[in-house]
Amino acid sequence: MLALLVPVLSAPADAAPRDTRHGHGHGHDHGKQGSETVDKSSLPAPPRPQQARPTQRIVKPTVQRQKAPVRTSAGQTLAPANAKTAAGVKTGANTLVLYDATGPYAWLGEIYGTQNAQLLSHFGSWTAHPVGDYVAGEMAGFTAVFYAGSTYDEPLPVAFLDDVLADTKPVVWAYDNIWQLTARSASFGTDYGFMWSGFDFASVSQVQYKTRALTRDPQNAGGIMNVSISDPTKATSLATAVRADGTTFPWAVKARNLTYVGEIPFSYVTHDDRYIAYSDLLYGTIAPQTAERHRALVRIEDVGPDSDPDELRAIADYLKSKNVPFSVAVYPEYRDPLGAQHNGVPTTLKMRNAPLVISALKYMVTKGGTLLMHGYTHQFSNVVNPYDGESANDFEFYSAHVDPVTNSVIYDGPVPGDSYNYAAGRIASAFAEFAASGLPKPTIFEFPHYAGSAVDYQAAKDKVGVRYDRPLHFTGQLSGGAPDYTKTVGQFFPYLVRDVHGSVVIPENLGNIEPDQYNNHPARLPADIIATAQRNLAVRDGMASFFYHPYLGTAYLKTTVEGIQASGYTFVSAAAVQVP
Repeated sequence: MLALLVPVLSAPADAAPRDTRHGHGHGHDHGKQGSETVDKSSLPAPPRPQQARPTQRIVKPTVQRQKAPVRTSAGQTLAPANAKTAAGVKTGANTLVLYDATGPYAWLGEIYGTQNAQLLSHFGSWTAHPVGDYVAGEMAGFTAVFYAGSTYDEPLPVAFLDDVLADTKPVVWAYDNIWQLTARSASFGTDYGFMWSGFDFASVSQVQYKTRALTRDPQNAGGIMNVSISDPTKATSLATAVRADGTTFPWAVKARNLTYVGEIPFSYVTHDDRYIAYSDLLYGTIAPQTAERHRALVRIEDVGPDSDPDELRAIADYLKSKNVPFSVAVYPEYRDPLGAQHNGVPTTLKMRNAPLVISALKYMVTKGGTLLMHGYTHQFSNVVNPYDGESANDFEFYSAHVDPVTNSVIYDGPVPGDSYNYAAGRIASAFAEFAASGLPKPTIFEFPHYAGSAVDYQAAKDKVGVRYDRPLHFTGQLSGGAPDYTKTVGQFFPYLVRDVHGSVVIPENLGNIEPDQYNNHPARLPADIIATAQRNLAVRDGMASFFYHPYLGTAYLKTTVEGIQASGYTFVSAAAVQVP
């Protein structure tokens, strides 16, 4: 096996120093070069398989796994007692999420399980546990089953294989261990009309789905399982992998109750990734009758007491002229404790003492704006975290630093003194400042730089409720252990979900306009945002959601909004998507 790097997220949105070339207002400008997003996930693929062509066999555990006791829910659904069950944003569907949990990369299996579960929460409740704990007959109590095979030759219970082959429930199976399923059925190829042949390690940078060319990071060295369809009346190719030489092979295939995806779709994900195809395949499995609907969202980012009120009014006027509802992410107290933008003089400005900004925010509300809470100060204490301690530059709920060699922002873990009460206190202070300023009480929270600890996420859920960001999640959360902050990854969504922290999450999946490269992130212009929105049209009921910094003026915003509208999207308010 090849070694894998522990995933380390690089520069998040907004995580870049302010551009001070055009200072104004309180002695600095709002031209930050960063954004709240990560443009590429560093979540790795499973290791390169031990053999290009696996041995078709059922793998028995070398050490007998201690079977978890079985519990029965009120609905008579069997599940191991160690299973995690959570509600979704809808009612009706109830999915079973299975993941690999043995060997040195068991943590990776749990991460894939978490990401599967978060996507599936859009459709209803879910139950997740290691595949090795599967109980005979368990899938009968679920709408569908999703298994991510991330460990080569993970021992799979024969009961699980038999229940898949019984053809009674839809099953989506990704990547490894398909050879154990075919070993259990001598007639699999005849019955299902397709068969795997081995891992294909060719460079694949594109996956064709519907009419969309989606990207795939070629640094993904895990390979894709090549399958061939022998009977097109029984098996259908749903998406196609395109090699560098232009030749193709099925990336995902469906036959009878089984949808097989040749790789893990959660690794090395970018905005335009084949992850989009997988997100829509869930509709095909759980809700195939879903009608086409394409909605868009725009959020005006990093607005504080130090913002330029004229910029805010100009943006509100433009969006109103296009009948575009919008959100405004507000941090209600500005701090520059190290004087980074004030000649070394520590500076604080509360929203209540910024009457022109308060007036501009109220004006934005009259033009269709919804104010949300973007932390309290959008920075931490009086330290560099990771830039200069100034509001909107630094993290508030998570520690980070800039690697001096790679120039990437590295996540270090919870801030010193982090606790549920710390996060709840920051949120309470923010509410108090909104109230003192005469602004509407926000009902949506966005983590500064999209980062917080597990207890911070819990506090945000309890004190505010709905979030509008991309969550971090950590190993241990699905399996019931303590969060492991050395293995931290993020995820974005093309539709409303309820994440592993329990909050309903409004999606942001396009990123933001960023004219300049920063911290190893390339520039991102309106054409890039529009292209990503067009790729997301592959999701039959998906959203195109981006955010925008007001210091950029209105020209970029006009191009982006009108390009998204011309692509077939209708802009809606964040409130309109909180309930499916």
